[in-house]
Amino acid sequence: SILIIGSGPIVIGQACEFDYSGNQAVRALKEEGYRVILVNPNPATVMTTPGTADAIYMEPLEVAYVERIIERERPDAVLPTMGGQTALNLTMDLAKAGVFERHGVEILGAQIAAIRKAEDRGEFKKVIAEIGLESPKSELVSSVGEARSFVEQHGLPLIIRPSYTLGGKGGSIAHSPDEVQLFVERALAESPVSTALVEESLIGWKEFELEVMRDHADNAVIVCSIENVDPMGVHTGDSITVAPVQTLSDREYQTMRTAAIDILRAVGVDCGGSNVQFAINPADGRMIVIEMNPRVSRSSALASKATGFPIARCAARLAVGFTLDEIVNDITGKTVSCFEPSLDYVAVKVPRFEVEKFPLGYDELGTQMKSVGESLAIGRTFTEALNKAIRAGEFGFPGLVPIDAGDDELETMTRTLHPRRLFAAFTILSREGAGAIDEIHRRTGYDPWFLHQMLRQSELEAKVADSQGLDTQLLLEAKQAGLSDDRIAELRQVGAPEIKAERDSAGVHAGYHFVDTCSGEFEANTPYFYSTYGEIDEGTPFSADESTKSVMILASGPNRIGQGLEFDTCCTLSSMAYRRRGIKTIIVNSNPETVSTDFNVSDRLYIEPLTSEDVLEVMRKEGVREVVVQLGGQTPLNMANDLERAGARIIGTPASAITDVGDR
Repeated sequence: SILIIGSGPIVIGQACEFDYSGNQAVRALKEEGYRVILVNPNPATVMTTPGTADAIYMEPLEVAYVERIIERERPDAVLPTMGGQTALNLTMDLAKAGVFERHGVEILGAQIAAIRKAEDRGEFKKVIAEIGLESPKSELVSSVGEARSFVEQHGLPLIIRPSYTLGGKGGSIAHSPDEVQLFVERALAESPVSTALVEESLIGWKEFELEVMRDHADNAVIVCSIENVDPMGVHTGDSITVAPVQTLSDREYQTMRTAAIDILRAVGVDCGGSNVQFAINPADGRMIVIEMNPRVSRSSALASKATGFPIARCAARLAVGFTLDEIVNDITGKTVSCFEPSLDYVAVKVPRFEVEKFPLGYDELGTQMKSVGESLAIGRTFTEALNKAIRAGEFGFPGLVPIDAGDDELETMTRTLHPRRLFAAFTILSREGAGAIDEIHRRTGYDPWFLHQMLRQSELEAKVADSQGLDTQLLLEAKQAGLSDDRIAELRQVGAPEIKAERDSAGVHAGYHFVDTCSGEFEANTPYFYSTYGEIDEGTPFSADESTKSVMILASGPNRIGQGLEFDTCCTLSSMAYRRRGIKTIIVNSNPETVSTDFNVSDRLYIEPLTSEDVLEVMRKEGVREVVVQLGGQTPLNMANDLERAGARIIGTPASAITDVGDR
């Protein structure tokens, strides 16, 4: 029997990605015949639903409570790598208190020594130096005086990172001696071991992340490479990111790949997934290792959904002794897990900030994470995926659009780490054209490649706005760039229904491709789709078989304050209930952290924005009419009238009643 430690309540930096990874681990271990015990006091999760694990404890994640569970259940082993920072820190405390030794419990996934090497900033720095790699010039400090001595040698700004904290908690960038005093004191207070790493500033450098799997036989694969559009200075959870990496040469990528695997070996992670972060100086190519997580993370949930490679599911199997070549990939059913995913598409993640709810804290981002959720979109190009991901973020933009701001305000937004900096850069490009690229690059640190993609979009938009009539080719180009009907209508100064009518008459509709992990080299076993335009449509619709009953479940999109994990649990459990009754389920969602976007929860999964346009295109493809809107929170409810007008049959409470109750 194996005890899995969950991550507890949702906090900024640790959200439903651990419900997803924990849920996958429970399922994988039960499939292998283990008895699974789970401790997690979060009532909103799928994993704490009765029947998921063999025994579920809704108890505080503290040493005394967990020891009592261990005394009662007598697990053979504990798996601490599925519950985020909370589970890792608790495991360290349990080991220190002698609990595992007293009760003969083995630690799986990452040994105490490996956790210490990866999580203790000073230890990790030593490991990096021993294998001939470079980390930022830094020093582990336990007082403000020690931090001041470092500043005298290396100057300001100063990056401050507390040991053993989550989501950059307590981390900051000090630009003045007064800030050094204030921020170091705060970091030492936040660290459970009262130490912090102070390091040279790498602000403006390019940031990359590799998701790595390694087994006890030393097979290692890079599951996914991720590039941050935002340069260093912004916490990676608050960055717009793209997979696979777009701006590295193959030689640079191979150097980084080798370094990541060497780091896992040196730290001692020998059964599971980890992510390793790097910074590269755009001026001279110098590569620095920033940090690693010896566990699954939000990035590994993102990488799993972006590639179709279930990292947590594999990590759980590796933890109990399997090797990568023994685990068959669920997506293809043919390839094994030491086959590195190869992508013929682009996946983009966009963070969601609650700017209106925390106006004072959002003038500028930093090393401490502030986003409350994120949306994922997949497309054939960076521009298509970016526009879809912004639309999916549901924060008021139909895609990457110019914002209403004066020149001074735009300059301030591009010079600082403003959460809407990308929109400010796009606005300047739309107004000034190619001549502004060098200046925007200097101010923001955005790689020129990304700026050129944005420039191409602004030129296409100008063409759409200026053309006398919207011919089929131009309409198709706009849709291939990820522009919504609403955005095209805004550019044409007409209503969105008019653009939809033009698309219908021209036969311009979304086609869907499989997320197959292998660029079409093997046939996908699992119907997991993303949309694009002007290309072949893959997968036979359910409506092709008249005997098949199917229903579409609309999920809740990215986490936000007031609409979170609880709705994902509702949608997941409803899908499972329908499937038990022989009804096929189709889930539409854009949240990469969740259980509902796990490919084995529904019969069909569409990673798409939750807008009327995108949902109606999926309905058109599948020929489905029955739609569940009342389990995904406010987002699907807001679409109910549009969907009903287009011929959908709203299951349960009718759209008219939803409108009556919602209208104060």
